[in-house]
Amino acid sequence: MEDASRISSALMRRLPRYYRYLLELDRRGVTRISSQELARRMRLTASQIRQDINCFGGEGQQGYGYIVAALRDRISRLLGLGRQYSMVIVGAGNLGQALSKYKGFGDMGFMVRALFDQSERLAGTQVHKYTVRPVSQLAAYLGEHKTDIGVITVPAEHAQATCDALAQGGVGAIWNFAPLDLRAPEGIKIENMHLSDSLLVLSYKLTRQ
Repeated sequence: MEDASRISSALMRRLPRYYRYLLELDRRGVTRISSQELARRMRLTASQIRQDINCFGGEGQQGYGYIVAALRDRISRLLGLGRQYSMVIVGAGNLGQALSKYKGFGDMGFMVRALFDQSERLAGTQVHKYTVRPVSQLAAYLGEHKTDIGVITVPAEHAQATCDALAQGGVGAIWNFAPLDLRAPEGIKIENMHLSDSLLVLSYKLTRQ
């Protein structure tokens, strides 16, 4: 994997966006791009683009720009792509079901292996290609299957207990969609997603048009 010691937290948040734009350019057959053109597409400044890319060793040439495929591959390595990650989803409600059906995760190597829920009504039902398992089986499943990422889509009141169970089961990272920030033991990476935050940002922008 590339040396990420020079990657700031702000740049880390931009890396997936770089990857998405470069992947689309590559799919369209674009072989090279200037910092000015990439900046225009991403609505950043050319100096910000050059500064970001210099941080992770991207090489451009004056008057030639960046080789799209090479830059995409470098960012892919930084993001840890090129391998498969095993995921379980705990919470088989509307959001959990939608995530389990999203094909894009598998295309990037994030493989949903199992879907759990505490509802007896949902246990045993079929969602996409998964049979919903009762959450009482979660610990046993994690004991038998190496799992990289646990996805939490349960109600807020059950979220921390679910996080604790996933941590105890040996997952390396937790992707939390419950509407509160969860705590994970040291060494376990956690990403708290708040879907309403983007709406609040839009609200802020609308009130200031």
